[in-house]
Amino acid sequence: MANLETMTAVDEELSKRHIDLDPGGYFLIYLDREADLICAKHFTNVIDERGLAADPETGKPIPAKGKVERTETKIYTGRTAKELCVKLFEEDKESCPVTMFDHAAYLGREFMRAEQALKTGTEYVQD
Repeated sequence: MANLETMTAVDEELSKRHIDLDPGGYFLIYLDREADLICAKHFTNVIDERGLAADPETGKPIPAKGKVERTETKIYTGRTAKELCVKLFEEDKESCPVTMFDHAAYLGREFMRAEQALKTGTEYVQD
């Protein structure tokens, strides 16, 4: 059986690594507990010369923390992580905004965390 402390340490260390941002945009993931849904709002971005996500309309960097007033391009919803992945990656193949494998893997992990929080009634905070 895996050691929980070791698994947590590995995850914390990996969360510190550099990641390239997806030019296809980013997602804000949240739970709609009344509807029992995992929701993922997609937003467009451009990647500037510094590698930062920027608003395509203003060219200004999008802050990683804090509130930003932007309009999503689409909201994906699912009752499970699997259903949400099928909708995003299989049913929406032609217009799927995810352009990088590591972004797809990240979303799958986050959808699983969100599903677990939905099942258990615990808080979900996107990593």
